[in-house]
Amino acid sequence: MIGLVLLLAAGASSAEPADICAEPITQADMNQCAARDYAEADKALNAQWSRTADVMRERDRQLDRDYDDRPGYFETLLAAQRAWLTYRDKHCASEGYLYRGGSMEPMVVSGCKAKLTEQRTSQLAELMSAE
Repeated sequence: MIGLVLLLAAGASSAEPADICAEPITQADMNQCAARDYAEADKALNAQWSRTADVMRERDRQLDRDYDDRPGYFETLLAAQRAWLTYRDKHCASEGYLYRGGSMEPMVVSGCKAKLTEQRTSQLAELMSAE
């Protein structure tokens, strides 16, 4: 009997851990899942940024600087991205302040950042593909 219990326990421990984000129960789980969603969105944003930045640099190489002395595509994109990052972080902090000091605050901030980051990723993709 003890051998069977030990065998079952060993089998249970070697199984894949359940994805808590499929059905998060505790606030800590919800916070962790929201942070994971944000991390995934941020990774996608960084990949899209790289592709879009490359396109903007190529557009800069094609500019006729004899007739156009305005800031280039990449320079403008970089300034916009820096401003957007500041906006995203400050805006999401203000959303989180609705739950200031509470256990929900990290989830709200991460959820906000994930949503805005996904939107920005789409904007960068559209900008890159615009002719």
